[in-house]
Amino acid sequence: MTQFEDHPLRYKMANELHARPFPALEPPCRAAYLAIKQPHDAAARDRELDRAHLIDLLDRFGASHPTPGATHWFGQIGKYQLKWESHTEFVTYTIFGDGVADRPFEAQTFDVFPADWLDAAPGKRITSALIRVEMQEGDAGITDKLSDWFVPESLAVSHVLDDTAIIAGDFRIDPAGHMRFAVFVRPDTGARRVGRVVQRLCEIETYKSMSMLGLARVRALGPRMGALDGELTTLMGQMSGEVTPADATLKGLLEISSELENMLAQTSFRFGATGAYERLVHQRIDVLREERFEGRQTFSEFMMRRFDPAMRTVKSTESRMRAMAERAMRAGNLLRTRVDVERSAQNQALLESMDRRADLQLRLQRTVEGLSVVAISYYAVNLAIYVLGPVGSEVGISKIVLTAAVTPLVILGVWWLVRRIRKTVE
Repeated sequence: MTQFEDHPLRYKMANELHARPFPALEPPCRAAYLAIKQPHDAAARDRELDRAHLIDLLDRFGASHPTPGATHWFGQIGKYQLKWESHTEFVTYTIFGDGVADRPFEAQTFDVFPADWLDAAPGKRITSALIRVEMQEGDAGITDKLSDWFVPESLAVSHVLDDTAIIAGDFRIDPAGHMRFAVFVRPDTGARRVGRVVQRLCEIETYKSMSMLGLARVRALGPRMGALDGELTTLMGQMSGEVTPADATLKGLLEISSELENMLAQTSFRFGATGAYERLVHQRIDVLREERFEGRQTFSEFMMRRFDPAMRTVKSTESRMRAMAERAMRAGNLLRTRVDVERSAQNQALLESMDRRADLQLRLQRTVEGLSVVAISYYAVNLAIYVLGPVGSEVGISKIVLTAAVTPLVILGVWWLVRRIRKTVE
């Protein structure tokens, strides 16, 4: 049988599809979730710092290390399971433990992350969550628990995955600094399905938080964009007037255009990431196949009312910024054309002025040439009389007659000589 040589990345790419399995969770159980992000330029961070931070945690429990360059790790640390993932802008830690605390969402669940280890994190907390998973035969008693655990005004709850589980959360930060989510699963729900539901809740919360960074950037840009819009409108109004020089207006337009392009360059990654995270939020909610629980709002409805307006604000700001940049560019092109036309008219007037000066110079030159002929002829006639005077006396021609006869010939000769010299020079 013929053996084909495999591509060097074949197995690596195939294994990547199976590298991040969902945890298998048997209710009742709980999870503590943490997402860490560097405040600035997180996509270009040193990922070895993330791995070193993970290894520090693993060493405290005597757990095995991830392979060099790994972007995910799943294993046992003490009596808990840990799932670690490295993403483009952030890293996540999820702790899974058996059983639930007597007091719902007990903050001590998060104590599996040592305080000094958290302080040494190469980044800041972007979100964290406590997830409580209970076994629930029917819907009785769930409403009372939701009223005690969550804020009713923002509570989102729904049946998911063909009524194999009920999920709930209010997307509010509790006094301990964590989000809270509850999962009520039916007795016949498989452990891996429970793990998928918990994982989806973590992803929804993380991608929602990352998306909201775009709104924060938009709010920071808002005042400057408003000022630039006013300046651009003023400069465009000056284009039709004659008070402000066109060159000064063009310089102002170019400065605004340059600043807008710089703003677009600095925000392009954040706006693009915001759109990607938004799509992931909706995709993760869609795969849960929500159904309404006792008339309460679903996760999808919560996002439509609270999350989607923020995302539309980000998109509209990006569109506004691009429209302003295009408007400034169009205005600059129009004004540049106007400046070019004005300069062409100035050049034309300058050429006409140069033509007039050249014509005057030509006339002056001809006048000088005429005067030169007269002056040279005067001296030439005198010289000729001095030379021919004795000869005229011998033959009986008077000086006056001799002068009258010589003068036309001398003048004609001088004129011919000057003309010849001018043609030679030309």
